[in-house]
Amino acid sequence: MSSILHRLTIDAPPERVHDLLAKEGIGQWWTSHPTDGEDSVGGRLAVRFRDGGDPAAVFEVVGREPRRVAWRCVEGPDEWIDTVIVFALAAREDGGTTLLFTHEGWREETEFMHGCSTNWAAYLISLKSGAEGRGFDAYPGGEISRWD
Repeated sequence: MSSILHRLTIDAPPERVHDLLAKEGIGQWWTSHPTDGEDSVGGRLAVRFRDGGDPAAVFEVVGREPRRVAWRCVEGPDEWIDTVIVFALAAREDGGTTLLFTHEGWREETEFMHGCSTNWAAYLISLKSGAEGRGFDAYPGGEISRWD
């Protein structure tokens, strides 16, 4: 199994970053379209990249702690099904946050995985920028690797 891994230093406290990983926050840094569902453990989040219609992906929230948020993909692209996305937050001495991002459980490394890795990096930079007060760049603006 393969994983996408990213590490970011964010000049904002872990609580601010954690808040952006909740349902309302996702619509700021990842996609500009509303996220539906419940973001507590056992809940499901439906993420959309277009108005109306079916969600692009649905995640079961499998972890929601002050320093760790984890989602398991239950609907979406075939390659994403049963993969787990983890945001691990560590407080820094300077008041900021170290974010360790993992999208784990990919069955194989494909061109789609490469594109997802690129786009995750872009959206994590959007998360960082917004948490630091410099504005977000959610989809479609932040997308780097396009499929159409």
